[in-house]
Amino acid sequence: VLGLLVWALIANTTYHLHAAYGWVMFVSIFFWILTVLLFMTYLLQLQLKFYMIPWPLVLMLFNILATVLYVSAFITCAAAIQPTSWRQWDYNRRAAASFFACLVMITYGASTFFSFRAWKGLGSNAATSQVADHA
Repeated sequence: VLGLLVWALIANTTYHLHAAYGWVMFVSIFFWILTVLLFMTYLLQLQLKFYMIPWPLVLMLFNILATVLYVSAFITCAAAIQPTSWRQWDYNRRAAASFFACLVMITYGASTFFSFRAWKGLGSNAATSQVADHA
């Protein structure tokens, strides 16, 4: 939802006049689509059918990449805001998009932490580690 807000707010401005917002639009739309696809994969439990894919590793790498690119998108979006803009509604929407890009960046960062713990197997109990060893 937060990623959707970022690209919807940017898309509702005259972003095509500023090249920096093209990068923000690319990052936000690209990761929004990939996140929705991963969500649908887990919702429909398709990861169980593709058991040969190391899903914890894939999810961790996805979250790392999303975090790094959202850091760059947030910095780009925040630096490109012009407070003396003659179009006040563009300023407000771009400032809000920058705020939500920061929230998305923090969310992907937290998700990276948790997916790293899942990849390493930290936080699992003895029963799940016993079953996984014998399977």
